Amino acid sequence: MEGEPTRIMLAVNQSTIKGYPHASISSTRAFQWTLHKIVRSNTSGFKLLFLHVQIPDEDAFDDVDSIFASPDDFKDLKHRERARGLLLLEFFVNRCHEIGVGCEAWLKKGDPTEVICLEAKRVRPDFLVVGSRGLGPFKRVFVGTVSEFCVKHAECPVITIKRGEDETPEDPVDD
Repeated sequence: MEGEPTRIMLAVNQSTIKGYPHASISSTRAFQWTLHKIVRSNTSGFKLLFLHVQIPDEDAFDDVDSIFASPDDFKDLKHRERARGLLLLEFFVNRCHEIGVGCEAWLKKGDPTEVICLEAKRVRPDFLVVGSRGLGPFKRVFVGTVSEFCVKHAECPVITIKRGEDETPEDPVDD
């Protein structure tokens, strides 16, 4: 509709190098690219929608050395993981507020490939922006890519932003 801001959904994740609450290199790059190449100075013309998908811990014990003495101890684990995701989203929301761009942010749990596509279908953004590590075909087979899956399956246009060569860590699978 005319007069409404363009809604851009950005799927963001934590750094595999630094962990929470640090954003990944690819997520940060996609966010910066969106601000500089699309939003530019037209801050009122856009609304950024940040989604972070938390992958459930497969063995459920990130805190192996912790002592669990009551049911509340286990509830705290769930709250702590959620809080980590919120701290990640806080970085992006704070930056948007600093420059005057409208935004929303939310957390979901599950497989990022499926959840991002389902959320894009539910939220119906004008387009989706995802970061990409820029892995070659050999590494993609073993690691898989969320961005590639989104390009093929999301029900909206998808823009993938590859991190710069100077941003690639020693192990390109890291982000």
